[in-house]
Amino acid sequence: MTDMSERGAANRVLFLNTLAFTVCFAVWTLYGVLITFLVDRQILMLDKAQVGWLIGIPILSGSVLRLPIGLWTDRYGGKPVYIGVMLFSAISVFLVSFANSFEAFLLGGLAFGTAGAAFAVGIAYSSVWFPKEKQGTALGIFGVGNAGAAVTTLAAPALLAYFTNGGTDLDGWRMLPRVYALALVAMTVIFALFAVPKKVEGASDRTIVDMLQPLRDVRVWRFGLYYFLVFGAFVALAQWLVPYYLNVYGMSLALAGLMASIFSFPSGVIRALGGYISDKLGARTTMYWVLATCVLFSLMLVAPRMDIISPGEGIMAERAGVVTNVTPTTVTVDEKVYELKPRPPQDSRRMEEGTLVFPTFESWQEPAVVVGQEIKKRELVAKGVTHVYFQANVWIFTALVFLLGISMGIGKAAVYKHIPEYFPKDVGVVGGIVGVIGGLGGFFCPILFGYMLKSTGVWTTCWLFLAFIGIISLVWMHMVILKMTRGMTPPGPLDKN
Repeated sequence: MTDMSERGAANRVLFLNTLAFTVCFAVWTLYGVLITFLVDRQILMLDKAQVGWLIGIPILSGSVLRLPIGLWTDRYGGKPVYIGVMLFSAISVFLVSFANSFEAFLLGGLAFGTAGAAFAVGIAYSSVWFPKEKQGTALGIFGVGNAGAAVTTLAAPALLAYFTNGGTDLDGWRMLPRVYALALVAMTVIFALFAVPKKVEGASDRTIVDMLQPLRDVRVWRFGLYYFLVFGAFVALAQWLVPYYLNVYGMSLALAGLMASIFSFPSGVIRALGGYISDKLGARTTMYWVLATCVLFSLMLVAPRMDIISPGEGIMAERAGVVTNVTPTTVTVDEKVYELKPRPPQDSRRMEEGTLVFPTFESWQEPAVVVGQEIKKRELVAKGVTHVYFQANVWIFTALVFLLGISMGIGKAAVYKHIPEYFPKDVGVVGGIVGVIGGLGGFFCPILFGYMLKSTGVWTTCWLFLAFIGIISLVWMHMVILKMTRGMTPPGPLDKN
């Protein structure tokens, strides 16, 4: 094959990989919208934890299967493995249309979650076509397929509204998984016709034990933790933000899906730029910025929407005496009149709903005594009340979520920039296990979010958890880099960055 034809084949495969991954990713995140719709319309009666399980179960199977499917890709090549993954996922998601119970949806999600393992195929299949200096950009372009999550959050609510005739024929929801199955079958046919087969040279001669040797390297697991945050949390939030907007901001399902796509779509598309940045600046420098900004934005999102009544500044008697008069604005003790701060008009804070940025504080005082009561010096005659109201402005919230998604999108590319550099002959295996760990983040995060919400009643606990993971990742990376610079760890191929 000539250089020109080789480049043409490489670009064609990268395009097909990216398109197929977009379709697979849209299928993989289907439950984020579908389960929310079914619960919201009371077709399924589930608690928050069960919703978290159903949203997370496809993520689990797609994550766990990334390692074996990555091995198969290294051994047999990307084309046949990709075709097998898509066909199995198409059959599985079609069968979801017949589900009627929590258990049936659980099994269906477990099966069609295989679509998420397409990532391990695409990473190995794409990297084998490009030289090292272009792999960051190539894998970043492939990662644009993450935008499939936005396709689902945007299109699925509209399709559900259409298939259910605006909610008058609720059983019409069953058409949605069938449409997704048809899209997978169509993508499989296109892929089979136009993809060019290629695999890692010599992979067929290696044993499974040899292929798994890189997993003994602690570096692989550190990359996995980064990916748990930038990819796993991305997958979780792409689905979790739909019920988040529904419950916290009282939006419709369609509008909540649109708002969630503001997070998921740019985060997927920006991954291509993240690959380019990683090629130019180095994966390490890029990851420093990514982890730091993820922590910053997560912490800024922690403050919940709140309406709090708290004790405020009261008034104490200057001397002993008897209460002779009490009104809403004064308390008279003998001849001494104490002026009380009046209560503001009811709900005055809500007059600016939609424009408030910072918390608002309102204070007033209420009588704490009655006429005829004897009081002592320094005894409370009026109690203080403070009202704290924080709107958590939806547009500022969405802007911060958007910026967090951008950071995660760049981070996803930066993590996978490391892999072909450190492990050029084991991209499928290492990429598979890193993908497993990242995907497990997509599985566990919705479940953890559900349990934290159930135990605290506060939706913003999810951001506190993500900030915690980000801090651990940043500290671990910094400690490793310090050891490298002090000569305590052998340098790697990225240390020049």
